[in-house]
Amino acid sequence: MLDRKMIRKDPGRVREGLKKKGVNFDLDAFLEMDEEMRSLIREGEQLKHEKNKVSQDVAKLKKEGKDASEIIERMKTVSDRIKEIDEQIKDISTRLDELALKIPNIPHDSVPLGTSSEENVVVRKWGEFKELPFEPLPHWEIAEKLGILDLAAGSTLSGRGFVVYRNDGALLTRALINFMLDVHREQGYEELWVPYVVTRDCMIGTAQLPKLEDDMYHIEKDDLFLIPTAEVPLTNMNRGKVLDGEALPVKYTAFSPCFRREAGSYGQDTKGLIRIHQFNKVEMVDFSLPEVSYDELETLLNDATEVLERLEIPYRVIELCTGDLSFGASKCYDIETYAPAVDKWLEVSSCSNFEDFQARRANIRFRRKKGEKSEFVHTLNGSGIALPRLIATILENNQTPTGKVRIPRALVSYMGGKEYLEA
Repeated sequence: MLDRKMIRKDPGRVREGLKKKGVNFDLDAFLEMDEEMRSLIREGEQLKHEKNKVSQDVAKLKKEGKDASEIIERMKTVSDRIKEIDEQIKDISTRLDELALKIPNIPHDSVPLGTSSEENVVVRKWGEFKELPFEPLPHWEIAEKLGILDLAAGSTLSGRGFVVYRNDGALLTRALINFMLDVHREQGYEELWVPYVVTRDCMIGTAQLPKLEDDMYHIEKDDLFLIPTAEVPLTNMNRGKVLDGEALPVKYTAFSPCFRREAGSYGQDTKGLIRIHQFNKVEMVDFSLPEVSYDELETLLNDATEVLERLEIPYRVIELCTGDLSFGASKCYDIETYAPAVDKWLEVSSCSNFEDFQARRANIRFRRKKGEKSEFVHTLNGSGIALPRLIATILENNQTPTGKVRIPRALVSYMGGKEYLEA
């Protein structure tokens, strides 16, 4: 969430940020409520001070044998008002906290202005996109011919939007996960294995809630959520902690399945692996000093693209415009690969800097030196990489006229020496 003091001091900056993200939020009502609460706090403090002073006067009068009944009666009225004020403050504070969770993060000044994905900016490309000398098949047809993907079984087991990988499809999935985790460990990330269900507080901490609750799988009995990404448990590993500033950046990586209901997405890219409800992903999370977090964002981006370069997969990097940023991000890059048969650029990674937005929600701080005041860290995260669209890209770009699919050289050892997927 945003710093409450900053909102009070510089509401114009917040209004501009809301406008850039295209978010409708009644900031005036929020500020009026905030001022009402602060006014009540001042009144309550004055009355409590008066009550403490009068209590001393009453004790003195009683000691002197004088009548203090009139003062005592007046203080009952003051005590009732203090109680009333405390209840009002509690109520307003709760409402303010609820509203504060609905205010999005402010875009960084370097983010290009725009209202939709059409105004995103291509910042770089890598690799050559080779035209196949034959009519390419879409990845789901390739996979079913090879016997490595069973869409019908996924639907039978769990419903629409779930898939089953079979034989070398399962092996390819495991190979990619192990390969990516090994790459990220080389890059300096600590590997973790995390729970796949988290508390409501964790989801609020990383800003999935309250905004995206309809897209989440919720276990109502326990009020737990299936994770939409390993970002949630990885970031919340340090919830409520004060980190050693000299040890920053702290970097975590983890594999996890990811669960997203994708509410409202039916009919959009539902064929094959492009949009499914459960998918595998390796995630990277970075806890950074504020003054270097944008340098860390570039490092995070390079760590993600290194995976694709080692896999010999051409890609492009997109800088998202203000109107296409997520609720919590200050700046974000998307990494996209091209699938020739479906003729689409597929997003396989997003790398974001949240600045202190998540850290305030999850209360993650650092201390530069012993005895100094703690500060909020900056948090960053990036996919390294999401598997379904990566697999789709590998199948469509590496298919051969004979129906076999070439396995990227970096994966051959992870595939037990196999160089091709074949029926």
